[in-house]
Amino acid sequence: MGKLSRLGIFGLGTMGRNLALNFADNGVQISVFNREIEVVDELLKTISDTGKVSGFKNVSDFVFSLDKPRIVILLITAGKPVDEAIEQLLPYLEPGDIIVDSGNSYYKDTERRYEYLKSQGLRFVGLGISGGSEGARKGPALMPGGDFSAYKDLEDSLKLVAAKSHYGPCVEYMGNRSVGHFVKMVHNGIEYAIIGAISEVFYVMRNLMRMTHEEIADVFEEWNKKDFDSFLLRTASAVLKQVDEKTGKPYVDVILDLAEQKGTGLWFTQTALEIGVPAMSISASVNSRIISTYKELRRSVAEKRETISSSKVIESFETLRDALFFSSLIAHAEGLWLLTKASQIFNYGTDLEKVLKVWRKGSILESSLIDSILKHNLNFSNCLIEDGDFRAVLEKLLPSTMALSNLCRGAAIPIPVINSSIDFYLSVTSENLPANLVQGIRDWFGYHGFYRVDQPGTVFHFVKPESQSD
Repeated sequence: MGKLSRLGIFGLGTMGRNLALNFADNGVQISVFNREIEVVDELLKTISDTGKVSGFKNVSDFVFSLDKPRIVILLITAGKPVDEAIEQLLPYLEPGDIIVDSGNSYYKDTERRYEYLKSQGLRFVGLGISGGSEGARKGPALMPGGDFSAYKDLEDSLKLVAAKSHYGPCVEYMGNRSVGHFVKMVHNGIEYAIIGAISEVFYVMRNLMRMTHEEIADVFEEWNKKDFDSFLLRTASAVLKQVDEKTGKPYVDVILDLAEQKGTGLWFTQTALEIGVPAMSISASVNSRIISTYKELRRSVAEKRETISSSKVIESFETLRDALFFSSLIAHAEGLWLLTKASQIFNYGTDLEKVLKVWRKGSILESSLIDSILKHNLNFSNCLIEDGDFRAVLEKLLPSTMALSNLCRGAAIPIPVINSSIDFYLSVTSENLPANLVQGIRDWFGYHGFYRVDQPGTVFHFVKPESQSD
């Protein structure tokens, strides 16, 4: 056998293929394996210098081609295929070897796999990857969590292929056990909300301001140059400029308005509910996608709804820009709140500053908003809004965001993500909320109890007259 490889990549879909090429371009000797063996041949044919890549058609040869401690990076579909791949690898691995799951796995599955492999004497890393297929090829943002000694064995190789920002390589150890995939789930939740907010701003420009797609794309580009430096806004502009060759229409107009969610947004929302963290705008973005899937229902009831005409106009693009900025900051605040609470509950030991710096380049969340957030105090007990300077930024943006909300209400244009970001901020910054009546009603019919203002540590109940008892 020739020179042993530094690491192996199991799975040569678009992500696995591109990451393999990235490693090879950066001088890392790798071995590759795919269940469909012809895919291995196809990859090797595209490489002019195959000295850094060795292809294998069975698992045993693949594993034995790796230098010790053996490192196998899985880039396969999340769920059952990951468990199947682990079982395929186990007979050939030795204590101290490392398995890295780089798919979009559910963090609870990662927790289970971490403990299982630990019992087998193996080290496990859950590696969140952001940047899509292009990022995998040119430099992704990497979020590893799990066995720290395993991360140290991986660190040099990961830094070679990661994106680079003014903070350095976009890879940092995120913390214990399942946190790598938890951080990626939070990343994707924030992504859902920002995509939703961008699309709502587009919807207002198109339907209320009667702008063309090209005009909207130009505005997005201008905002991006001056204020956002956002991968998502840059992508939205590029999409809006595409023209369908078949019809000659803007491509967005031939795309059915039906957006599915693959799981991470749902997991984020479920997890936020489970551990008691409000995430109103991110939840709204998930619900918006779910509503969009009911196309036939929407079409049938829309025909029966009276059209509301509105003479209201938006006088300045700054109103829309500020609303997008506000909603994007709120999405980050919600996501970081969930991550902070999870780190406390699960003992992850996550450093929010490191997380944000990893997201700054190569990730779908790449944006200068991250730089602005990093200027604020991240040592909060719950939410970023606890920081007075951050709150002051939101206060400046709030009037424009509320003005947009009011205009859309008058014109019957739904903008649920932006509206929910307003409700989140107003709720968090309100000393008093109507939860007192909620609790009073609950106690009246269900004896659930309530606290008094003057005795907050003691549970009380209504003493109802006999004639009013349930």
